[in-house]
Amino acid sequence: MAIGVNREKFQRLLESLTNSEAKQTGNFIETAKLATRLLSEQLEVNQVSIWSWSKDQHIQFAVARAGHPVACERPKHLADMEMYIAELRKHLHINANDAANDMRLIELQRDYLIPNDIGRCLDVAIRINGHIEGVLSLERTMQMPPWDNAEIDIATHVADQLALTLATNDAYQKDEMLSLFQSAIDNSRQITMLVDLHQGRIEYVNAAHESITGIAPAQIVGKSLYELVYFKEHPREAKQTLSQLCSGDYVRGMYSFNNLAGNEVWIKFFASQFETPRGNHFALISAEDYTDIRQSQLELEHLAWHCNLTGLYNRPYFTRALDRMAEGWLVMVNLMGFKRYNDTYGHEQGDEMLVEVGRRLRSFASSHFGDNYISARVGSDEFALLLHSPEVPELSMVVKKLHQQLSHPVSFGCESVEVRPAIAIVDISKVASTVSPLTCADIALQSAKKKQGQPIQTFTSTLLDAFKDDAELERDLNHAIRTRQFELYYQPLKDLQTQRYIGAEALIRWHHPKRGVLYPGAFIDLAEQTGLINAIGSWVLEAACKQLYLWQHHDINLSMHVNVSARQFFSSNLYEQVWDLLNRYPLKPRSLILEITETELMEDIRYATNLCQELAELGVGLAIDDFGTGYSSMRYLKQFPISKLKIDRSFITDLNISHQSREIVSAIIAMAKALNISLTAEGVENTEQETFLTENLCHQAQGFLYSPALREAEFSMFIENAKEAVLH
Repeated sequence: MAIGVNREKFQRLLESLTNSEAKQTGNFIETAKLATRLLSEQLEVNQVSIWSWSKDQHIQFAVARAGHPVACERPKHLADMEMYIAELRKHLHINANDAANDMRLIELQRDYLIPNDIGRCLDVAIRINGHIEGVLSLERTMQMPPWDNAEIDIATHVADQLALTLATNDAYQKDEMLSLFQSAIDNSRQITMLVDLHQGRIEYVNAAHESITGIAPAQIVGKSLYELVYFKEHPREAKQTLSQLCSGDYVRGMYSFNNLAGNEVWIKFFASQFETPRGNHFALISAEDYTDIRQSQLELEHLAWHCNLTGLYNRPYFTRALDRMAEGWLVMVNLMGFKRYNDTYGHEQGDEMLVEVGRRLRSFASSHFGDNYISARVGSDEFALLLHSPEVPELSMVVKKLHQQLSHPVSFGCESVEVRPAIAIVDISKVASTVSPLTCADIALQSAKKKQGQPIQTFTSTLLDAFKDDAELERDLNHAIRTRQFELYYQPLKDLQTQRYIGAEALIRWHHPKRGVLYPGAFIDLAEQTGLINAIGSWVLEAACKQLYLWQHHDINLSMHVNVSARQFFSSNLYEQVWDLLNRYPLKPRSLILEITETELMEDIRYATNLCQELAELGVGLAIDDFGTGYSSMRYLKQFPISKLKIDRSFITDLNISHQSREIVSAIIAMAKALNISLTAEGVENTEQETFLTENLCHQAQGFLYSPALREAEFSMFIENAKEAVLH
């Protein structure tokens, strides 16, 4: 075949490729398909293929093929063909007429060339700006002729046309992307602004600027930065932002201004500097309308730091403010008896009382302390004032006025309800470095509640010493629970009609290693406050049940009274504990009697009623202790499955000298008879008291007249001696 003929034929091939629609529009894939078809038709080849390299130059993939199929594919990973790629980069093409033995193709020989019977190959690099983007590959068997210069030339030209197609495609894509970006920016709801940092001039701003600020782009494009609202209304922050930008920092911020309609608008912006190829420095600023989000944040912040009922600050905000104070005053207010009031009148009315107390507190503080205070609701029925000034003239007198203000009755329609505030005062500067002011306030509040007059208490070192003593006692109490330093004593209960002893009340004693024998009054309140009462109460209940079982097993027919604290009674496992004990220690029905005060019983009427019914079904009796001192009513007494009332010792003590006490006791006896409830008088100390109770048909009595609480061995001996005395 003559060279001239080849060139004419090849020229027509190139013209067909160059003038194709695919080539003109930059469609690389279609151009590659056309090129492989034309080359396979015009040249004597086994296969023509075009391979494209990935942008990361890691893999190659076939874009187009023509000719005979191959049994094995070329390697996909370019890392497996380092020598081959180096040769292409150096010489732009590889023309091998003995491919199976050509060292330039050694990486392709075993897995591709030899299995596919490829004897001659011509690979030409497809390059753009010196970078290889792919390969045009022509392959022949050894029976086909070697590559001549005209074929190498035409393959090189075709590779160049493929490269131009890729470049055209990239240009089209870039133009399309620029158009897309421009359209996106123009139609974005976010402000986009370009600023010439050398000139301090606004070069571009999109339409969102007008929709957010009310200022059209034409009014600011080409103008100085200082014409922007940000620079006019926030000059110091704006200058700092500009300085950071010029230093190359990435800047973000937020500011507010009033738009043309007079509404407050919040703008959140991001700004960064960039340099153009010509060395000019610009700033790209993106901004968005943050008004709705900011308002939501403010609302959430208000909810996060305020009590949603009273509008005062809440405990987290109060605690954070208190932690930052090294001096000033903490005034804590607690509403005594609020829980009982809440349960009696309902939560809705309770909330109204809290709102009114909060209003009074804020009004009083505002009129007496100006803006120099923080008012907060720090608990369900606790309020607090933080006074920032270390010097508050006549603070004690002011707090007394506050107590009077808060103590005024709250009216609900025609009904008026008394408010009973207790107030603690803490000098923060005197305690902040050693003890938490809140702890000091709690200590002072407990002391205030015990006062007979105005329940106001300033925290002192004496109270702190008592607190430390309680802390030491608490540690000892924890140790006592673990090491079983407790013992039960038993006080006998006498049947006034038969003159027999028919029961015992289990009373705990603590054998303290240093303080000796401690009575419940020395540690039960502390156990209640610290939550240790549940562990102590559980031990008492089990020890009493075990002892009662032993007595009944030895035919000592007694009942056992066990005091149950409010915390233990309202815990979630009292029923399960009693059920378990009765299974381990089978007791006679109604011989185990749990005692709880009427005040504690009224804390949760519904829960208490259900629990009492469940305990009654187990055969457990319920006695109301200290009856007459609390807050019960006939309706509730009928509602509970009560087996016994215990008249408080304060009424029994005054029987000899107080006509009123005799009337009260007589009324309680009459009520118990009407309700068919057993009655026990506590604290009987002389025969005159016993005679009155017996004549008025009180059922049982206990007290020092008969015996103090005794250890188990002494109690058993006392019961035995009492039996013999009755028999004789």
